[in-house]
Amino acid sequence: MIREEFMEEPTSSSSMNRKSCRERYEQFMEDSWCAHFFLGPNPFMARYVYALIFLVTNLLAWTIRDYGRSALSELQRLRGCYGARYCLGAEGVLRISLGCFLFFFVMFLSTVNTKKVQDWRNSWHSEWWPAKIILWLGFMAIPFFIPSAFIQLYGKVAHFGAGVFLLSQLISVISFITWLNDCCRSEKNEKRCHVQVLVVSILAYMASIVGIILMYVWYAPRPTCSLNILFITLTLALLQLMTFVSMNSKVNAGYLAPGLMGLYIVFLCWSAIRSEPHTEICNKKAEAATSADWLAIASFVIGVLVIVMATFSTGVDSKCFQFKKTEAEEEDDVPYGFGFFHFVFAMGAMYFAMLFVGWNGHQKMQKWTIDVGWASAWVRIVNQWLAALVYMWMLVAPLVWKRRHVEAT
Repeated sequence: MIREEFMEEPTSSSSMNRKSCRERYEQFMEDSWCAHFFLGPNPFMARYVYALIFLVTNLLAWTIRDYGRSALSELQRLRGCYGARYCLGAEGVLRISLGCFLFFFVMFLSTVNTKKVQDWRNSWHSEWWPAKIILWLGFMAIPFFIPSAFIQLYGKVAHFGAGVFLLSQLISVISFITWLNDCCRSEKNEKRCHVQVLVVSILAYMASIVGIILMYVWYAPRPTCSLNILFITLTLALLQLMTFVSMNSKVNAGYLAPGLMGLYIVFLCWSAIRSEPHTEICNKKAEAATSADWLAIASFVIGVLVIVMATFSTGVDSKCFQFKKTEAEEEDDVPYGFGFFHFVFAMGAMYFAMLFVGWNGHQKMQKWTIDVGWASAWVRIVNQWLAALVYMWMLVAPLVWKRRHVEAT
């Protein structure tokens, strides 16, 4: 009897309680960030999936370059670098790069100018992963059926695409540094962040000077290393010049931005000298890297991760490339430019190809190496000079435009 009464009575109250609990749970899931993370199109999560696809593509290109000849005998027919056997690996990298470029370029064409989250292209960008994985696999396979002459032509075009990527990355880094500097020097944060800015600036300058000294010790051990001495000395001169321009009374940009830019150009100089061939007598660290396999492997892994991180960070930073002010953001706006995101990854596909072949499809690359060769070194050092010039122009440009405006009126 008790059991029967217990089974009869809850049909009204208990079922209503369960229904209300379920409604409250559904409402909670709709209002919480969990719902936005797991339910429906999620562009925030999608960008990490694209980065993972890009990382897998990089690893596939490395595998083809270093182990393609021994593991895949059928790739022997792809030999097209003037009959040189070692170019099989470089050509395989270009083919993988072409497939990655085509995938992200198709995604760029299908998502460019997406403004609102209600747009069907938001769903295409953030969902439909099985279809996009099949599309990616198809583009990975198609380049292996393309004649070698076309692949060599793509390798020449990839030089320009990689240059576009480097320029985009450079602008993104400089924009972030200037934004951080302006934020810390604003009326709201100037007094509150004064000590932090001072400490970070001092540490940045000290790290830059220490880095320059270490490069003199490691990469210019004798007076005959004139090219390395020139690179390092110019880096020191650029550091002083950027500081002078930034601290000028007419510019008055503070000391945080030139300190961080100093770290950046010191890093670019170090990357350029590290890219010199390992047979260079002035490169003591390169000799150590070749003698220690674990160090070469660690440098390679870090280099690949840096490629992916640089491509990801530049791709989501579309706002710094807007040359005109847009209207205020609304809740239904997309969080970042989908088209620009895929365009950067397409250029990044050309960029990683150049790093894996040392910006020269006809040179031999040793295993577990990346971005090695005189072409790579000169690309890095020119990128450093360009970074310093762009930064100083961003400081001086407002004064120039203001002066021209006054003269015109």
